[in-house]
Amino acid sequence: MSTSEFVPKPVVRPRRLRAAEPIRSMVRETQLSPSDFIYPLFVTHEKQVRREIPSMPGQFQLSIDNLVEEVKSVRRLGIPAVILFGIPPYKDAEGSNSFQEDGIIQQAVRAVKDAEPDLWVITDVCFCEYTDHGHCGPLKNGTVDNDATLELLAKQVVSHAQAGADMVAPSGMMDGMVRAIRSALDETGFTGVGILSYAVKYASAFYGPFREAADSAPQFGDRRSYQMDPANAREALREAELDVEEGADMLMVKPALSYLDVIRRVREATHLPLAAYNVSGEYAMIKAAAANGWIDEQRIVMEVLTSIKRAGADVILTYFAKDAAKLLQQ
Repeated sequence: MSTSEFVPKPVVRPRRLRAAEPIRSMVRETQLSPSDFIYPLFVTHEKQVRREIPSMPGQFQLSIDNLVEEVKSVRRLGIPAVILFGIPPYKDAEGSNSFQEDGIIQQAVRAVKDAEPDLWVITDVCFCEYTDHGHCGPLKNGTVDNDATLELLAKQVVSHAQAGADMVAPSGMMDGMVRAIRSALDETGFTGVGILSYAVKYASAFYGPFREAADSAPQFGDRRSYQMDPANAREALREAELDVEEGADMLMVKPALSYLDVIRRVREATHLPLAAYNVSGEYAMIKAAAANGWIDEQRIVMEVLTSIKRAGADVILTYFAKDAAKLLQQ
C-alpha cells in the first residue's frame, strides 16, 4: 500500500493566488505608485555644478540651473513633490543664510516654482547645514538653545513661504517647533502653507552619507540631546501627538527601515497623513551591495519601498524615487 494514500491533500491552496503575475497583481495588498514619493534634492550656491556625492552614487549636489533640469525630469516621471536641502555660501553661529531673502533655498524655491509651478515644493527647515558648528540651532552653554531656535525657525519658514514654498518640514526636533512655525505662518498671512513635521526623528547612525551631501556634520558632540533615542517607541507616540496638537498637517518617521514598527504604531495612533524617510545610509548600503554584485538592486529597492508603505507610510521620502518611478512605468 502506498504511503501517499495516508497523506491528506490540501483543502485550501493559497498558491493558486500566486501562480502567475496577472493574479498576483490583482490580489496584491500593497501598491506602490510614483505619487507615493517625495524626492530629496541638494542645492548648492555654486554655479554650473552637478557634483556626485561619493557615498550616495547617483545623487548630486546641484546648482540652481541643474536643479531646474532635475525637477523637470522628476515631474515627467509623475513624482509630485521634492524636498530641498541647501548648501549655503557661508555659515555662521545662527545659520543666518537660512532666512535671508536671497538665501540658497529661497533662490531655489523661486527657480523651481517658475520652472514647474505644479510641482509641490517642500523645504527642509533646520540649521545644521547653515551653522558653523553643525548643530540644529544657536548654542547656549554648549548645547542648542531650544527657545532661541524657535524664534529663528519662525524667520526661516516665513522667508521660505515668501519665496513660494508649498510646505515646510521642520527637522530639528525642537520642543514646540510646530506651534511656533504655525503661528509665524498664520500671522504673516501664509495660512495655506503646510507643515510636514519630522515628528519622530531618531539620533541615527544611518544619516552619515547625508552629512557629506549637505555638509552638515556637527563640529563637536552629537545630536542625541535633541533627537530621539533609538530604543524608544512609546516616546514616538508622544512626539507625534504633540505635533498633531500643535498644528502639523503631516507627520514623518525618520529613518524608515529600522523603525518599521514605529511607523506602524504612529499610523495606528494618529489620523494625519504619515511620511517615512528612506534615509541616506539605507540608500548607500543598497548601492554598495549592488555595486559588489551581492544583490539585485531593482528588486531590493522595490521590496524596501513596499515594506515601508506596508508598515503604514502614506508617503515615502526616498533617493530611489526616480528609479522606482521608472520601474513602476515598465
